Amino acid sequence: MTRIVHRRDIIPGQTVEMVLHAPAIAAAARPGHFVILRVHPMGERIPLTIADADAAAGTITIVFLVVGTTTARLAQLSEGEEILDVCGPLGQATHLVRVGKVVCVGGGTGIAAMHHIAKGHAQVGNQVTAVIGARSADLLLFEEELGRFCHEVLVATNDGSRGVRGLVTDALRRHLAIHPDVAEVVAVGPVPMMRAVAELTRPLGIKTVVSLNSIMVDGMGMCGACRVRVGGEIRFACVDGPEFDGHAVDFDELAARLTAFVPQERQSYGCLGVCHG
Repeated sequence: MTRIVHRRDIIPGQTVEMVLHAPAIAAAARPGHFVILRVHPMGERIPLTIADADAAAGTITIVFLVVGTTTARLAQLSEGEEILDVCGPLGQATHLVRVGKVVCVGGGTGIAAMHHIAKGHAQVGNQVTAVIGARSADLLLFEEELGRFCHEVLVATNDGSRGVRGLVTDALRRHLAIHPDVAEVVAVGPVPMMRAVAELTRPLGIKTVVSLNSIMVDGMGMCGACRVRVGGEIRFACVDGPEFDGHAVDFDELAARLTAFVPQERQSYGCLGVCHG
């Protein structure tokens, strides 16, 4: 059982941040790691990237979008309550070396996951630029938090209510035109966004890392649910990733697998509303 130390609605009814008391996980967590949690004894196991970790306080931070039964149940929990299971840290940590200029791109709740990675790059001495995007200004996450250690934070919104009107790739394209010496780009967010970032950087020859959000069950490489094709080979996001070379990922296959259980997820979510109000 893992106690919720702090809870806040970042975007009411949609996106929630929780700080969890998990000393063992916090001590071992590195940027790029994730946890798998279970809220209900009969419920599914869902992976969530660690948005931040504080080893001294013994806490980790998770941020999630309420999209289905498990995240809805999780969002109903309050400070002081406990989550049934939290397993981690899992996955391969981000490869952090001093390379110079790094751009970290985040979209939606992927911004929170990108936050820990960007922080890691800054801590090893890289000059980090964050590029974050959302449909509108009220849906942006972690802009202030990223501003504490990033060299600059560039914002793109679909409606132009903050930053550049358009997509994160529009802001990224302009930045790369001014800074051709960027050594690495990291993208975390929806699959179409990560694919678009990879296609933008491919002709420029810039190393591009993406964090894949494939379906996971055990998180330990045994079930095979998280298999993805990278460079023509089958890899398992939970133990080989979740970060991979964005130029080698088969995004078509990833997108198709992510929609495989949508009907069942909708049925389960609908039952939650009927059965539990």
